[in-house]
Amino acid sequence: MKNKIIWFTGLSGAGKTTLANLIEKKLKKKLFKVKRIDGDLFRKKNNSKKFNRREIIKNNMLIIKYVENIKHKYDYIIVSVISPLKKTRIFAYKKFGKDYFEIFTKCKLTTLIDRDTKKLYEKAKKNLIKDLIGFNSKIKYEYTSYKKIIVNTDNETIIQSANKIFKKISE
Repeated sequence: MKNKIIWFTGLSGAGKTTLANLIEKKLKKKLFKVKRIDGDLFRKKNNSKKFNRREIIKNNMLIIKYVENIKHKYDYIIVSVISPLKKTRIFAYKKFGKDYFEIFTKCKLTTLIDRDTKKLYEKAKKNLIKDLIGFNSKIKYEYTSYKKIIVNTDNETIIQSANKIFKKISE
């Protein structure tokens, strides 16, 4: 079996990390060797605090480079990161080819604001955060046109979304 890269993308609160954790557990139950990379933790580890276009591209490219360097050690590498710029996702798509599975976690902004698990939208409303992508940032989420797995966490339960993803990556 070749190494597979599962790249979760979408706005904050859409369910990327929750789904990534579920998929990781399912794969480990099947005795696959799995590595999880969380965008927030990766950013902190690299001491990146800015959310401008340049820093987002730099952070995402560092993740791609890291994945490239370690992919031979794992059956699956699961990345969960907003990655709003299609430039970096297209680069990952081209670099990893048919072993790259992009998962777009789609969710309405109103639902994200209602969920607000990290209280980021609340802070953004109070102008304590001035660069929350998809809400009050100059950076907009850019959609790609190539084939990807789309889960709609507005309409699907986490289990339904996880099963849909698991089925696609196991084909």
